[in-house]
Amino acid sequence: MRTLILLALAGLGAQLVDGSLGMAYGVTSTTLLLAMGTNPAAASATVHLSEIGTTLMSGASHWRFGNVDWKVVAKIGVPGAVGSFLGATVLSKLSTEVAEPVMSLILLGLGVYVMSRFTLRGLPKGQLGKPLRKRFLAPLGLVAGFLDATGGGGWGPVGTPALLASGRMEPRKVIGSIDTSEFLVAVAASLGFLFSLGSQALNWTWVLAFLLGGLVAAPIAAWLVRLVPPRVLGSAVGGVIIVTNVRTLLKSDWIAASGSLSATVYVVLYAVWAAALTYSIRAYRQEKAAEAEHAEERQPVSA
Repeated sequence: MRTLILLALAGLGAQLVDGSLGMAYGVTSTTLLLAMGTNPAAASATVHLSEIGTTLMSGASHWRFGNVDWKVVAKIGVPGAVGSFLGATVLSKLSTEVAEPVMSLILLGLGVYVMSRFTLRGLPKGQLGKPLRKRFLAPLGLVAGFLDATGGGGWGPVGTPALLASGRMEPRKVIGSIDTSEFLVAVAASLGFLFSLGSQALNWTWVLAFLLGGLVAAPIAAWLVRLVPPRVLGSAVGGVIIVTNVRTLLKSDWIAASGSLSATVYVVLYAVWAAALTYSIRAYRQEKAAEAEHAEERQPVSA
């Protein structure tokens, strides 16, 4: 029972972050399941099955708050579904000994990308309102969907920064559109895992625990997306993903690190993480101060 409560709380926290940042439900949840010793394919399957419900609720919530561009959802979601089905099939055929460190490497890479992207660059604001082309969205969806299934997450960490980097959509619409299109990705990945693994390989109670936690958080996250500074949240989430997956790799047969080496690595990682958070908070405050100063300068001077 304690495990189920922890899983539900993890699902709630992961969906709060995912719904307000447009990423990290899958990588956060899968990282937790791997740390608990779950088979990589079963971990990714568990997360994606729960995501069918959470992404549906999240998409509906974002739609109610006007955060969804349906053209983008269609152009990126369908290729994403194809990629996720292929990724699920590939992961299901890998042995656990190979799949776990491989998945951790993928998640680690995504974590580094998320933390560095949001810490150093924040959110670009150029070219806002210009259309996004299918020749950009389709390959992006295919790659993001494949990584999402093989890594247990990746749809948001790949798709959200790419759309934000284009500077052509408001951040809230990027997040809402990515979260909504993820429903197609979750359904396709789940079908791929069920065809390859069968339903007996899954712990349906765990799926339900993740689902319940995510359903509670989805509407709250869609509202919070207007309030929480994504730059700071991106640095925080990226750090969690990096530290947890480095832990998995250090304990794997690939490295089998000693206790002293592991301790040294953790000290360095926590120091870098703290520095990233400090930098993000300061940069966010400076951005808000500059915006306020600019707004004051634009106000007409009364006679």
